[in-house]
Amino acid sequence: KIKIEYKQVGNKVESVRIFNVASYLAHTDIVVDIPELGELVVDIAYGGNYYAIVDPQKNFQGLEHFSADKILQLSPVVRQRVDAAVECVHPDDPTVNGVSHVLWTGTPTQEGARAKNAVFYGDRAIDRSPCGTGTSARMAQWFAKGKLKVGDDFVHESIIGSLFHGRVESQTQVGNHLGIMPSVQGWAKVYGHNTIWVEDDDPYAHGFEVK
Repeated sequence: KIKIEYKQVGNKVESVRIFNVASYLAHTDIVVDIPELGELVVDIAYGGNYYAIVDPQKNFQGLEHFSADKILQLSPVVRQRVDAAVECVHPDDPTVNGVSHVLWTGTPTQEGARAKNAVFYGDRAIDRSPCGTGTSARMAQWFAKGKLKVGDDFVHESIIGSLFHGRVESQTQVGNHLGIMPSVQGWAKVYGHNTIWVEDDDPYAHGFEVK
């Protein structure tokens, strides 16, 4: 269960802030060997999903030097090798486990932004937003490393330049890990409405899958 606040001006909701789940830095300095890059050193943080966070280093100069195609190509390998290198199981819920997302970081370009990222998820997708759970994981990483404290704001930029406004609301404990209660503020627009009809005799009423 999470809490949500919204800011309304007139009859329009201008932004929504989500008070997310307890987030924490699970592992640091995990070394994996990645074809084309060589050794990468990554942190793993939880913000609702487990993220392998790749900060600029010897074999990764930063997000600004990577294309979207390169992220899509390398991320599944990073995810698989990080997941094989270390076990990630939530201390309070063992059904939440495994690294599912890869967060590549770089130098922000938007005014006020403190960090920039591209989040890879699924089979072949990059989040157009800075990612809510990713922003929470990133704040947890920075908090654990002394780069954020309770009450600090954290403006996070996505690969396309969109922004989320995060905040470290409070400190908490997640198992044996020091963690945070984060909040993330953003906005969205309504592009349309969709109505889907399903007929009783449709043999594909529940969809189909082709691999």
